[in-house]
Amino acid sequence: MLETHVLRISDRIHLRFYQRLFSIIKEREASLTAMEVFAVEVIHALGKPTISEFADFIGISRPGASYKVASLIQKGYVTKEMSEGDRREYRLVLTDKYFKYIGLYEESLKQTVRQIEEQYSKEQLEQISVALTDIESKI
Repeated sequence: MLETHVLRISDRIHLRFYQRLFSIIKEREASLTAMEVFAVEVIHALGKPTISEFADFIGISRPGASYKVASLIQKGYVTKEMSEGDRREYRLVLTDKYFKYIGLYEESLKQTVRQIEEQYSKEQLEQISVALTDIESKI
């Protein structure tokens, strides 16, 4: 029963994402391909990764990752920021253009959370939060 609920929630989140993804991908210059959208989503989820961390996560070579990142930089969705810890290393940072182009997905999730917060009591929300925190730690 729990597995069914988790799968349904995951499917609905993915479907909203894909719906938004296909509505924003346009055939024009500086538009992102579907693979580039996935790449920026991975960069977003990793939180300012290095090119090596990005490459390792998606399972491609560093030169392959550098090629993908160069395209995203050229299109204005990613910049490189010198790492504070190691000046030889650069972190991948998403630009405002990314958040305007793709960031509406997060707004959709926030809207869903606001609806949930209006529907449940403070105590119920606290129980939900505890349960989700525990579930998140297992993923």
